[in-house]
Amino acid sequence: MTPSNPNEKPPMLRTLNRPEIWITTLAAAGILALTMGARQSLGLFIAPINEGTGLSVVTISLALAIGQFFWGAVQPVAGAVADRYGPRPVLIGGVLIMALGSAIAPFVGSGFGLIVALGLLSAIGSGSASFSVLIGAAAARLPMTSRAAASGLINAGGSFGQFVFAPLVQKLIQVFGWMGAMWGSALLILSALPLIATLTRQEIQPVKHVDDGGLKQAITTALKNPSYLLLHAGFFTCGFHIAFLVTHLPGEVNLCGLPPAVASWSLAIIGLANIAGSIYAGHAISIYRSKYVLAAMYGSRAVLVALYLMAPRTELTFYLFAAGLGFTWLATVPPTAALVGKLFGVRYLATLFGLTLLTHQIGGFLGAYLGGLALVRFGDFGWMWYADIALATLAALLNLPIKEAAIERRPLLATP
Repeated sequence: MTPSNPNEKPPMLRTLNRPEIWITTLAAAGILALTMGARQSLGLFIAPINEGTGLSVVTISLALAIGQFFWGAVQPVAGAVADRYGPRPVLIGGVLIMALGSAIAPFVGSGFGLIVALGLLSAIGSGSASFSVLIGAAAARLPMTSRAAASGLINAGGSFGQFVFAPLVQKLIQVFGWMGAMWGSALLILSALPLIATLTRQEIQPVKHVDDGGLKQAITTALKNPSYLLLHAGFFTCGFHIAFLVTHLPGEVNLCGLPPAVASWSLAIIGLANIAGSIYAGHAISIYRSKYVLAAMYGSRAVLVALYLMAPRTELTFYLFAAGLGFTWLATVPPTAALVGKLFGVRYLATLFGLTLLTHQIGGFLGAYLGGLALVRFGDFGWMWYADIALATLAALLNLPIKEAAIERRPLLATP
C-alpha cells in the first residue's frame, strides 16, 4: 500500500489534542459500546429461546435476520433526520426504542412477536443510535485533523461493548435465564442516555451554502458515482460475513461439541481484537488510501476462514480464529466512512454513510437467515463458509478500482 500523503504522518493520538475532542469522541464511543454490545450478543439467545419457547431455529434466525436488515434500513433515515434536526432526538429515541424491544421480548411467544421485539423495535432503536448518526454527530463537532483518529476510537467503542456484553450476557442467561438476561440488557442500554446528553450538549446548526442542492441532490449525486457503488458492493459482503458469524457462531461451536462458553468468549475476543483493529484503522486511513485498507481487510477474511476450515475444531482454534477475524471485524467502518467523507464532504455524511450501512445489512439479512436455512437443510454451515470466502475475495477486488480523490465541488460553509 502506498501512503496517500507520505510527507505527513502524524501519530494518531496527537490529533486528539484537546479535552473537548476527547469528551466528544469518548461519549460517542460509549453510546456505541452499549448499543452494539447488546445487539452483537443476540446470537447467544438463539438456543435458550429455542429451548424455552419451542420456536424453531429457522424462526428465530428469521427474526434476527429481519433485525439485521432493519438495523441497516433505519440508518439512512436516522441520518437524514439527524442531518436536518440534529442528533439528540434521534439518539434518545433510538435508545428508548431499543430498550423497549429487549424488555418486551420475554413476553412474546410466537415468531411474529419475536420479529416485532427483536427484528423491528430492538433493531430500529439500535440502528438509530449507531454508526451513521454517531460518526456524523462527532464529525460535525471535531476539526478535520481529528476525524480519522476519532472514527477509529468511536468504532472501537462498539467492539469494547461486544467484549464486555458477550460474557456478561452469557452469565446472565446462566444465572437468570434468557428472560432475565433480556431485561438486564434493557437496563444497560438505558445507561446510554447520560452519554447522549454529553455528546450533544454543543448543538451544531449547519449553515447551507446558497449552491447546496440539499439532501436529495446529495443522494442523487452519490448514487451516480461508480466509486460509491463499488463501496456499497464491498460493504454488502462485510454485512453478510459479520451477521452470519455473530448469529451462528454459537451454533457452530455447538456442532463441534464444545461448551457454550466457547462461543461467548469467542465473541468477546472478537470485540477485544477489534478494539486494536479499529484504532489501527483510524490511524491507517490517515496514512494509506482507504480503499487499500479495505481491500486488505476483506482479503484477510477470506484467508482466515480458509485456514479455519482446515484446522481442528478445538477451543484454541476458535479463540485464534476469533482474534484474527476480530482485528478487521468492524474496523471496515472508519475507512468506509472516510471514503464517503472524501467523496462528498461531511454535510450529509450521516445520510450517505447510512445508505452504505443499509447495503451492509442487506448482506447481513442474508448471512443470518441463510445460515439458519443451511443448518436445517445440510446439518452444518459448510456452504456458508465457502460463500463467505468467495464474497470476501470479491469484496477485496471491488475496492481496488475506487477513485478516492475528492469530487470537485464548491466548499460548504458548514465544513470546517
